[in-house]
Amino acid sequence: MNQITTEGTQDRMQRLVAVRPRLVSFARLQLRDLVRAEDAVQEAIEAAIEKDDTFAGRSGYETWVFGILKYKILDALRAQRREGWWQPLDEELDEAAIDRQFQKNGRWEKEARPSDWGNPETTLHSERFWQIFDLCMTALPDTAARVFSLRELMGLSAEDICRETGLKQNNCWVILHRARLRLRACIERDWLTENV
Repeated sequence: MNQITTEGTQDRMQRLVAVRPRLVSFARLQLRDLVRAEDAVQEAIEAAIEKDDTFAGRSGYETWVFGILKYKILDALRAQRREGWWQPLDEELDEAAIDRQFQKNGRWEKEARPSDWGNPETTLHSERFWQIFDLCMTALPDTAARVFSLRELMGLSAEDICRETGLKQNNCWVILHRARLRLRACIERDWLTENV
């Protein structure tokens, strides 16, 4: 029995080593600073090792570790705010830019209409897609990247995002919408042209 436990622990350690670059990439997208990202990942890995015996297997091991990392990133974001390194977000509303994407009846303008991305399952399992996604996320303005990440990658509610960032809720939704439009345009440009 002890040998089985040791083998399971060694397997998880190897998986931690293998997933570490993805953890760092994810943390860097949120924190926009490599050193802070590395620190958050190190804390998450240490927590995963310390709590290894609490892993119940209800999700994949990597998913469990990413869950730990999300909390470490939130702690780091709060520390950034306390230290004054990250000021509350403030981005001017540009309703006109959003309105230009749509017709009066609410449908997409022809040139703004999303392209066909093909089979979503295939896309989600493509390493190249995620490389392009990471590049597109890095190209977003800091405010847009942070708000998008908090909502879509970390699963925070709009209310929680507003509390963490100091944004007003209507501003938060506009920033999210802009981030999605920019990401879509970047991915369509780099991913779809590569796979047409």
